[in-house]
Amino acid sequence: MAQADVPTVPGVDTSRRVKYIRSVDQVPNIPESEREKLRKVSEKYVFRANDYYLGLINWNDPNDPIKQLIIPRTEELNDWGELDASKESLVTVTRGVQHKYPHTVLLLCNEVCGAYCRYCFRKRLFMDENDEVTLDVSEGLKYIADNPAVSNVLLTGGDPLLMSTRRLTEIFDALRKIPHVRIIRIGSKMPAFDPWRVQRDEALQEAFRKYSQPDRRIYLMAHFDHPRELTAEAIAGLDCYMRNGVICVNQCPLIAGINDNAEILSELYQQLAWAGCPPYYLFQGRPTAGNEPYAVPIVRGWQIFHDANLKGSGLARRPRYVMSHETGKIEIVAVDDARIYLRYHRAKDESDRGRFMVYKRNDDAVWMDDLEPADAESPKFAPSPVLDYVDGPD
Repeated sequence: MAQADVPTVPGVDTSRRVKYIRSVDQVPNIPESEREKLRKVSEKYVFRANDYYLGLINWNDPNDPIKQLIIPRTEELNDWGELDASKESLVTVTRGVQHKYPHTVLLLCNEVCGAYCRYCFRKRLFMDENDEVTLDVSEGLKYIADNPAVSNVLLTGGDPLLMSTRRLTEIFDALRKIPHVRIIRIGSKMPAFDPWRVQRDEALQEAFRKYSQPDRRIYLMAHFDHPRELTAEAIAGLDCYMRNGVICVNQCPLIAGINDNAEILSELYQQLAWAGCPPYYLFQGRPTAGNEPYAVPIVRGWQIFHDANLKGSGLARRPRYVMSHETGKIEIVAVDDARIYLRYHRAKDESDRGRFMVYKRNDDAVWMDDLEPADAESPKFAPSPVLDYVDGPD
């Protein structure tokens, strides 16, 4: 479809450029009495936002969820968690390349985001001493080409949509030359942070139309955390992705102070479904250093998720509630008065795939490592070995 044939959402500007802000000193709404404390937080965990997204905040509400999402909090300096809570280093096969599950490889191709979520689980990537990300993806592309079982490639980082369209197009082109790569995924919060990224870029739209093919699609793994992010501009942005051949789904963590409420979560899911970007995963927040103020215990999280899924159509009730644990993607299936029921939705170790586990209920636990087994079939967590996929798994 030619660009001229792609309709736009009436009444929405498609060409705006956001202005980025890299210091809390540039946010006039922060009281001076708080500013010095927040500077110390942003010295450790970087701050970045833009004028559009800051404009969504109700500054008269100290508990505004958009403010909680983007503005630093002093509690981030509490001694809690670890930077690589899911041990991504153990599945890093070469710089910027993670291979945890047989059919999916992650390319960490950018080390910057449009803005920085305060609860980010990869905040280590944005620290000066970190070198996990590489802008040269040639080794990763070779690794993917040499592993015929890899059918899915996730572009992540950082945010791939903050890269230049030229670089993105080069990566799309290289991946489409690898016959066994069927799906290209783009993990991005730019649809929420900058809805105009795709709307104002005809070259990017053309790239999507070219490389998202009928039997080899590009998927946008969007990241909307709260219904207020789904502005008219954001919905127009999603519409632009879809009209140019991209399949859209949404994934987000459960975050204290932002979406840890069944009514809010249900509203988010319904609005996403209406916009054609249905929910995919709800993640249990990783116990990452700095993230204590955003943590929601597993039991409370499951109750919120369960209640949210009592409303809306089936399309709004599709997500799984999961933990991205170092041993795999673990679905939180149910909770009763005495137990927590878990199942490996994806597993690093083949012997764990589909495995069902029962743990003692612990209302304070925020991660699988905090739980005690209820029976002999659910042994105490032990790290699984690093797997070698070079020869191509089945």
